[in-house]
Amino acid sequence: MEKKSKLTLSKVVERFSYGCGDFGCNIIYTAMSAFLMLYYTDYAGVNALAVGTIMMVSRIFDGVSDIIMGVLVDRTRSKFGKARPWLLRMCVPFAISGILLFSVPTSWASTPKLVYVFITYNLVSTVIYTAINVPYSALNALMTQDPYERSVLSIFRNLLATAGTLVINICTLPMVEYFGDNAPAWTKTFCVLGVLAVAAFLINFFGTKERVRPAGAEKGKSKDVPFATGIKALFQNKYWIMMTGMLALFFLMYSVNGGATVFYAKDILGDRNLVGTINGIFNVVQIAGMFFIAMLVKKYGKRNVFAIGLILNTIGMLILNFSGGTMGLIVVSSVIRGIGNACGGSTMWAMVSDTIDYGEWKTGVRTEGLVNSACSFGYKIGNGIGSALLGLILEIGGYVGEAAVQTASALTSIRICFVWIPIGVYVIGLVIMKFYHLDQEFAGIMEDLKNRNGNQEKQ
Repeated sequence: MEKKSKLTLSKVVERFSYGCGDFGCNIIYTAMSAFLMLYYTDYAGVNALAVGTIMMVSRIFDGVSDIIMGVLVDRTRSKFGKARPWLLRMCVPFAISGILLFSVPTSWASTPKLVYVFITYNLVSTVIYTAINVPYSALNALMTQDPYERSVLSIFRNLLATAGTLVINICTLPMVEYFGDNAPAWTKTFCVLGVLAVAAFLINFFGTKERVRPAGAEKGKSKDVPFATGIKALFQNKYWIMMTGMLALFFLMYSVNGGATVFYAKDILGDRNLVGTINGIFNVVQIAGMFFIAMLVKKYGKRNVFAIGLILNTIGMLILNFSGGTMGLIVVSSVIRGIGNACGGSTMWAMVSDTIDYGEWKTGVRTEGLVNSACSFGYKIGNGIGSALLGLILEIGGYVGEAAVQTASALTSIRICFVWIPIGVYVIGLVIMKFYHLDQEFAGIMEDLKNRNGNQEKQ
């Protein structure tokens, strides 16, 4: 149990430092979601369907590595805690792997290129990203057990994650053009962005502190949880199952929608640089909206704020679909979706952290690493399916990367990826939230856990 429920007096600094971790993560994650397919098809000359298939198959390996990493985090013992040591160890390899991802040798034949794509994509997603993102995801639950503070930390995480997304969406294509608008230009661009990612993770490491310990840890009673016991406990945790399913759907949607954005701007709106405009408005509004989310969470609870976000995102997407390409309506859509995403992104990770405490109360087993790694497994499966789905839908629609004008079926496939798949995910999310009641139960659960801990200390 946590000795002290509140964060330190320098709360703003620590919250900002915590959020910097997702800023660093998003430099690579957003690049993979928004530009990797474009880079592969239009610059490296790799088939979209083949790439999508590699991404989906890679998720099998990725899922295994997530679980392994979760166990490693739970068994890490150091003066820096369980999660923070991994941030320091992996930040430089993280930047290097991102550079390699955007360095496909264009002179190679098709098969060697695909081998290179398979190796570097798995190096990033299966090994390096897992080794830094799983411990980072566990850090929220290790910093505090105060539900409001967790929500605020989650808001800062989403604020800085959105800032990272904003940097990538606005700066990537102009930087590529500055460096020559060719395949080597992408490598140079990610050399610059890699340095930025390392700096963000160093701030994350030095600016945060782990405080939460399992019941009995202070008296040396804490033991490593056997893997089978941890897995069994996960599937007795109904709220973890709900949130994992929600994350898988969300990241499937992020992958399909994010990857389709540049195609939507380039082939439907007629200017690929509108990616910066569309995502820029969306992300700026999202950042502004997050300053008000803490008040909404305090009044309505995380579940309800999350559901409001799903409704707003659905409305925004419908406006976009029927905008007819009118820039004014596209801007209105981006504003509404920005507010919706502020609601969802600011609460989602705090809800995951709350499931850890519910699981400890329900089963007597506390495994921050395993819970977050299993969530990561779920959303990476969703992301992998989304990447494959994007490639498959574009291939079925007849998208040709080198074509000056796309066919009507190709344009329809882009609209399906950018608009209709996200709407379907939002609707399913509202159904899942109907059965999520942890907000109302949380205070009683925490009181019971404190009583159990007190009884253990008396024995």
